[in-house]
Amino acid sequence: MINRYETVFILTPVLSDDQVKEAVKKYESTLKDLGAKLTHKDHWGLRKLAYPIQKKTTGFYHLFEYELEGEKIAKLELDMKRDEKIMRFLTVKMDKHHITFAENRPTRNKKAAKAEA
Repeated sequence: MINRYETVFILTPVLSDDQVKEAVKKYESTLKDLGAKLTHKDHWGLRKLAYPIQKKTTGFYHLFEYELEGEKIAKLELDMKRDEKIMRFLTVKMDKHHITFAENRPTRNKKAAKAEA
């Protein structure tokens, strides 16, 4: 059964911009290889962490929203666990309320308006 998921992951702050883009592309292609339909992606940039992780206080945040079969999530998460560039990640199955909230998120609408202009 195909469900909608949201994955947020934090990349280590010691990476260059090119390395960050490369890591994001890697996971985009991993999702596509698994048969996912990517509905939204967002780069939140370098942000301060709530608590230190691996003695680091900042990280590059990224968000993917996609549709995928539930049993294939384990493959994506295993790849993320093995990648030393990723400090943390969280995958959440979106229910109908979460999907509505995500689609009406103000930051998402601003970016869509800029893209159309």
